[in-house]
Amino acid sequence: MLKVMLTHDDLRRKILRLDGRGYKAYKALRGAYAFPRFILYLDHIQGDPFAAPTAARVIIPQREAGFPVALVTHPARQVGLAHYLAERFAAAARRVSRPRGTGHSGQIRILPVGQQMLRRTALRVDADAVEARFTVGLPAAGRRILAHEAVELLLHDLPRVVAESLFYAAVDPAAAQAYAYTAEDAEALRAMLEARGWVAFLAEGSLLPRRSGVDDRPLESGVPLTAPPTLRAEVTLPHAGRIAGLIIPQGVTLIVGGGFHGKSTLLRALEYGIYNHKPGDGRERVVSHPATVKIRAEDGRYVAGVDISGFINHLPGGRPTDFFHTENASGSTSQAAAIMEALELGARVLLIDEDTAATNFMIRDRRMQALVRKDKEPITPFIDRVRELYTERGVSTVLVIGGSGDYLDVADTVIWMDEYRPRDATEEARAVAARFPTGRVREAQGPLPHPRRVPLPGSVQAAKGRKPAVVKAPSRKALQLGRHTVDLAAVTQLVEAAQVRAIGWALVYAHERYMDGRRTLAQVAAALQADLEAGGLDILARHGYPPNDLAEFRPLEWAAAFNRLRTARVARPEDATG
Repeated sequence: MLKVMLTHDDLRRKILRLDGRGYKAYKALRGAYAFPRFILYLDHIQGDPFAAPTAARVIIPQREAGFPVALVTHPARQVGLAHYLAERFAAAARRVSRPRGTGHSGQIRILPVGQQMLRRTALRVDADAVEARFTVGLPAAGRRILAHEAVELLLHDLPRVVAESLFYAAVDPAAAQAYAYTAEDAEALRAMLEARGWVAFLAEGSLLPRRSGVDDRPLESGVPLTAPPTLRAEVTLPHAGRIAGLIIPQGVTLIVGGGFHGKSTLLRALEYGIYNHKPGDGRERVVSHPATVKIRAEDGRYVAGVDISGFINHLPGGRPTDFFHTENASGSTSQAAAIMEALELGARVLLIDEDTAATNFMIRDRRMQALVRKDKEPITPFIDRVRELYTERGVSTVLVIGGSGDYLDVADTVIWMDEYRPRDATEEARAVAARFPTGRVREAQGPLPHPRRVPLPGSVQAAKGRKPAVVKAPSRKALQLGRHTVDLAAVTQLVEAAQVRAIGWALVYAHERYMDGRRTLAQVAAALQADLEAGGLDILARHGYPPNDLAEFRPLEWAAAFNRLRTARVARPEDATG
């Protein structure tokens, strides 16, 4: 027999019958309710006014929402439009939210969005519907239900938020189109890089400086980007048309210049060029290869079974480094491990700023080579592997260098930042290198290893008390997994706590399904990615209702979180037994 859906009037009557009762009586509201133009789902009812708020969602069929087919049938446009609608929903929710009692009473909130346009579970747009997932704080005085306030919240304020933000007739058509088309242009531009031999493209006029380290909005007084003629290229985008910009070629690229002239700002733009940015961000047409990874030293980090022998070998005492394990890595061992871990997951571009690198890992100059013989120095500096990475592995490197001129000998391209304006200094750098030979001796011996590890069952321990899995993300820099906290501060390409939360649940998911003691970490990541592409982030749901607080992530950051789990255990493929 076909079940008849309850209506908004039924919801009103149910709420009013709860007036004055204990807060847990709100659980009777769980279910779906048909409003005139949308369906409201109350998926999870909070048990206390101070607990996590009630999880709710609305679904609006496109025949009601009215968005043009052109905006909702292309994947990149869907993401851009969803970002715009999430901003509008959040703004409308702020206008109506007010204290309506104890705790979270009266609040309507959706996952906040930043400058990056990501796939998120909070808001979805496609050819069939618009869906928003959010939380509401059901009103109470102490722990007694305020039914009339709840009716006002759910049957007046919430429909107003929906009406002001999720229907095409209520939005700015030009702005909606700008978000959708900006996302599509960025995807099209990023897809051009590989075939043209570039690792990045930065459009002329882009505004790279940010307001501060904690404010990712553009610095309005910043210097717009220009491109020197020898590093300038033009491309044609689906919507922006013909544009010109600065290219970063494949190979080894140095970014040089005086302090405070924009070297790190340029590198940071490349770091976040893996994401699409919203209109007005200043980096809308700044894109990097999708497998670009920022590498830095990370004193004290955990390292599990990484082959760092290509960089660090013959340690005192004969300690092996082809399956290196430590609870407390040094700057040099952590940087070596980070590079090999990135290669293990398919990184194609490495970004390194000497300010956040281990000096002894980056260079040993001729004088130090003369003083400390190679047979007494375990470290093979990065300068002696960087060209090999490109010529043998096809992995490019972009380095910010301010104090080590030895890198001029191994560079393909040198970009000089002068008052935030780049110029091509490649020929000058070659002339300087020829005029002042360093006399240093290349110290690399043998090829770089091919990293392959098998994660073992039991590596992801997410249980806490009676709960089989607890995942929390206090910020984009930390993941709480069960009783353990994972420090992700050095995984700098994560931009939202929602990504960290998704990574946590993805670790649990992959551990349960794919970490069988036979598959390599790369194979586990590939299987996880295939599932996400087929089913979206909803496959990570653990509570019986769709998640509203997750954002997409790359396998590279997922693996980076696994690598920092102090419970992680791995084996060599040849030693794995399953």
